[in-house]
Amino acid sequence: MTNESTVTQVFTTCVTAIKNGKLISRENRQDKEFHFQNWFLARLDETSIHHEQGSRNSYPDFRIVHVAEGYEVKGLAYPGREVTYDCNSQVPSGNHNGRAIFYVFGRYPAKPDGNSYPVLDFVVCHGDFLNADHEYIHKNKSVKGFGSYSDILIRDRKMYVAPTPFGIVSGVAHLQTLILPRDFQVTDEFKLVGELVRKEAEHLVVGYVFDLRENTLTPETIPNPSTGQEHVFKAWRMRDGPDERVTIRERPIVVVEEEEKDIDNE
Repeated sequence: MTNESTVTQVFTTCVTAIKNGKLISRENRQDKEFHFQNWFLARLDETSIHHEQGSRNSYPDFRIVHVAEGYEVKGLAYPGREVTYDCNSQVPSGNHNGRAIFYVFGRYPAKPDGNSYPVLDFVVCHGDFLNADHEYIHKNKSVKGFGSYSDILIRDRKMYVAPTPFGIVSGVAHLQTLILPRDFQVTDEFKLVGELVRKEAEHLVVGYVFDLRENTLTPETIPNPSTGQEHVFKAWRMRDGPDERVTIRERPIVVVEEEEKDIDNE
């Protein structure tokens, strides 16, 4: 990665806006998805960085024009679900179609007293912090021939539930934090507040089988050839920001039973 990256400028612009009290605005109480995304778009506009906004179901949400980078934006209500989020179109990754992908997480009040409210905390992380695999390609498939008359199609439409930085690390609540790969160069506007190591797991899920009779889902796994490999990241904060350290949680989120129950109830 080079200094051509837009991420430090984008992050600085967002932090400045938070400090200056620039609020999220929603059109009405039914606007549950795009209000934080619109706030981030306004910050991108302030940078004068040329960018394109994808369609509703495209990935990532915003693509930078002159640099192969993109931003995926996730707003989280607080208090509420904050340690995991749903990925409806793509599994998180630090690279997509040759673009470096950064994830933008912002928490806002779950029950504000109006249609304007602050960004409570803010984390931008490189996608590799969430998942370092660049090989997997998301595709939805279907199976024909289901039902008594064999004329029903079953569509395999994947949704992934991934951890947020709030579920992986401590020390980011109510602050503004930037998490980047170790070799990423930043300016002296930033100070280091943590070094974070994520280790690859022993096994990889490479498939699954759903039994329609028993309603069971069985994963297929193989040994991970990169098991134990360390991916090192650094947590940064603006020079005039708090010194609170960012550390990997002693018990990072692995499986969240409540999320599985929510999926079963949908």
